[in-house]
Amino acid sequence: MNNDVKNLKNPDLVRVENLKCYFTRSSVFTNKKDIIHAVDRINWQIRSGEIFGLVGESGCGKSTFGKVLAGLINPTNGSIFYKDKDTSSLNKVDKNNLRAKIQMIFQDPLASLDPRKNIYSIVSEGIFHIGIRKKSEILEKVAGVLDLVGIPNKFLFRLPHELSGGQRQRVAIARALILNPEFLIADEPTSSLDISVQSHILNLFKDLQKKLNLAVLFISHDLAVVKFISNKVGVMYLGKIVELSSSQNLFEEPMHPYTRALLSSIPKIIIDKKTIFFDDIKLQGDPPSPINIPPGCRFAGRCYKSEEICKKVESELIEIKKDHFLSCHFPELKN
Repeated sequence: MNNDVKNLKNPDLVRVENLKCYFTRSSVFTNKKDIIHAVDRINWQIRSGEIFGLVGESGCGKSTFGKVLAGLINPTNGSIFYKDKDTSSLNKVDKNNLRAKIQMIFQDPLASLDPRKNIYSIVSEGIFHIGIRKKSEILEKVAGVLDLVGIPNKFLFRLPHELSGGQRQRVAIARALILNPEFLIADEPTSSLDISVQSHILNLFKDLQKKLNLAVLFISHDLAVVKFISNKVGVMYLGKIVELSSSQNLFEEPMHPYTRALLSSIPKIIIDKKTIFFDDIKLQGDPPSPINIPPGCRFAGRCYKSEEICKKVESELIEIKKDHFLSCHFPELKN
């Protein structure tokens, strides 16, 4: 993917180049150290006002990628750019400012909210730490952001366990928004919620993105949710993005065999009032170990189109069609 080509009207807000995040695991019985390739050579970007959906099986590296972008995990190698500035070269003050601009929302709000603190304390903690001390100003900001996410002021001094799951997730979103971020990383934010509640939270994300012109990385394993909320979609497999396109193009014309296998798990998808069915593709076996990455294509051992070259030569992520990027030797192309 050519990261040098910029949309001058809407330049990249966050961009990563050759990003890697490896973990070392030591054996209890031997001195051997295993290297886990959680995120491996990713090139990616997101613009202001864009919702980017990231999908893939559990363990593919989606959440690790999000935590690296949020600054919760240090990358092993590669570069992260915020408004074309390399974040590794920022001084302490600029790094603190950057933490306010990039916020993360976690999967389970009950686990991510301090059970001993009330909603006012949870939401106000961020602005307290950036130097705002006047109680009336803090209360005004907290009440304003809670109203923005649909939480009445009567909940200000309640504890998290006194709220429903959907209300707790709204509080988690408010906590992220209190610092006026430009980039939200939402890690499976609806997976722990009831179906009826999920739709309200998804609509809230869409409303917030429009009102605040936020960029959102929406991490999920639910393809129907990603189709509903995303402008662009990336498909991740074993630490790498294997397909990337606009949401409509990817769901109308998936080119990677892995993407098609994921989509075949959905009974039907409706796009522009047309019902689309995908062939029933059942993947055999499990993904390879992120410790012992096989040569060639990482999906070759499970792919129904695999040939000898796939097991020897790894395909790079290249632009197959306009704004449709793919890493595959034998893509699924429409006749």
